[in-house]
Amino acid sequence: MEQHQFIDLQVNGYGGVDFNSDGLTADQLRRACVLLREQGTSQVLATLITDDLAAMRRRAKRLSGFIRSSPDVARTLVGIHLEGPFISPAAGYVGAHPAAAVRPASVEDAKLLIDSCEGLARLVTLAPEHDEQAATTHYLADQGVIVSAGHCNPSADDLDRASDAGLSMFTHLGNGCPLELPRHDNIIQRVLSRADRLRVCMIADGVHIPFFALKNYLQAAGLERTIVVSDAIAAAGCGAGEYELAGQRVVVDENLATWSQDRSHLVGSALSLPRAFQNLREQVGLSEADALRLTVENPRAALEGT
Repeated sequence: MEQHQFIDLQVNGYGGVDFNSDGLTADQLRRACVLLREQGTSQVLATLITDDLAAMRRRAKRLSGFIRSSPDVARTLVGIHLEGPFISPAAGYVGAHPAAAVRPASVEDAKLLIDSCEGLARLVTLAPEHDEQAATTHYLADQGVIVSAGHCNPSADDLDRASDAGLSMFTHLGNGCPLELPRHDNIIQRVLSRADRLRVCMIADGVHIPFFALKNYLQAAGLERTIVVSDAIAAAGCGAGEYELAGQRVVVDENLATWSQDRSHLVGSALSLPRAFQNLREQVGLSEADALRLTVENPRAALEGT
């Protein structure tokens, strides 16, 4: 396959390296970045998931330090994506995030987290319904941070209020929600109805969203504002087996689906963006130009604010 410069806005780890690990070393991170580039992904946002505030701040500072001190890392990790802790604690919506560490959004806590990223915070995923008067969304957008809804169940009014305050994206549509939803008025339908205001991210592995549903979602959201992400964890690039994500044991099956140890829910993915590109071409039937729009052009536009 021709080598393209894929851009992934949601990478929790790669090649056996967990970006959320308190034992993460500079050399491990450098090796993961080299492997990402060798396998076709040129730029990523390193994703830190929900934990207690002190742990998230510590990990953000560590990542920022590694990025600033290593050209090999800096050319690949172009920023940090904070996925939480301002998400929904409700079963299903919280997904694989530790519910005990979830907290309502507040400007004070957001400032602490952003400061810990030392200028490298690019994206924050939060639940609009837990951001009173969209104050935190407004603050983050004013700081130049992309604000994305995710692991959430906002009403249409909540989405509109947040969008007016600067919300501009939705994180991995069709995931971070219960297996069973109300027939019509559900988070997927609400987001698709607001796709003219939100860039909508999706995981194109055929597991998080079956390919037939992904095709429907892409048609509804429109290719102009849709972004494909991997949501890759440390297992990505390693094959089937057992791995760890932020202290949780994760099982990767023969189809590269990534499950919690009890197989009750998915935990990230073992997908790479080059594989997602292939899936968009071969399983969804997109042209090369359209598949590149979702994996290169649109994520670049989001990062550049265009």
